[in-house]
Amino acid sequence: MGAVDRHRTQGPSAGPDMPASFGGYRMQLETALYQLKSWLKSPRPYLMVLGFTLLIGFWWLSVEVWKLPRFAGMPGPTAVVREWFSREPMFGLSFYTPDYYVHILTSLQRVFIAFVLSTVIGVPLGLIIGWSRTAREYIFPVLEMLRPIPALAWVPLAILMFKSSEGPVIFLTFLPAFFATTLNSMLGVHSIDESYFRAADCLGASRWQVFRHIVVPGSLPFVFTGLEISIGLAWFSLVAGEMIAGEYGLGYVIYTSYTMVSYPTIVIGMITLGVVGYVSSAMIRSVGMFLMGWRTRELGLGGQ
Repeated sequence: MGAVDRHRTQGPSAGPDMPASFGGYRMQLETALYQLKSWLKSPRPYLMVLGFTLLIGFWWLSVEVWKLPRFAGMPGPTAVVREWFSREPMFGLSFYTPDYYVHILTSLQRVFIAFVLSTVIGVPLGLIIGWSRTAREYIFPVLEMLRPIPALAWVPLAILMFKSSEGPVIFLTFLPAFFATTLNSMLGVHSIDESYFRAADCLGASRWQVFRHIVVPGSLPFVFTGLEISIGLAWFSLVAGEMIAGEYGLGYVIYTSYTMVSYPTIVIGMITLGVVGYVSSAMIRSVGMFLMGWRTRELGLGGQ
């Protein structure tokens, strides 16, 4: 077999190919359950609760008790909770109004479409760029030129390119997620220990076998890190897109609530956005831990 076309820097060694048997997946599930039990027994969940308590306490003291000048116009937690759980909300949005869930589902749908597109396109592209020097020389400079352009700068072109109301929002949500996914996938290939490729060359592995059994599983830690970053960037850019071109969604709620001076609803939209974004990131993290059980075992079941 000819020399494999690659250009990588030395980094942490990657694990072997993922187990494909039923026993392998059962071991991965047991590892995930072990990590969950260890997390519940550790101080981390209690520290997390303490952190949220301190944040809400500072908010309450700053707005409702101390009444600091910087927080004079902000709604306090009491007003937000009263509006959020009201059956007849003053500003029209609460747990008991159907529109609240319509906005959440609309944003979820947009982020899901953008995230799937960024994953389907960005992960293979990043792996190819990291593995092939020729592809990297052609494609990487273009990505590096486009990546610093903020999503808001694409708004006029997005409106021109997509005639529908959903197209511009999904496109603006897709862009930052795509760049993060592609770059981290490329860095994942660069992180693989060179000795795996030398061993594959000595054993006569084909290029496809090298890509399948070394490049893909060895890049997974960086790939899933990129997916976690990309889902956060997707939510971030979604708000900007919905403020400009959306008709429903949490970003639309925040923007219209500001124009209507409905400040408690702004906070409701922000908290909802944070909770949904946190849950979506946690789901991706859990999938990554399940698929990379070999890496967890390699780290001594520490879940580091």
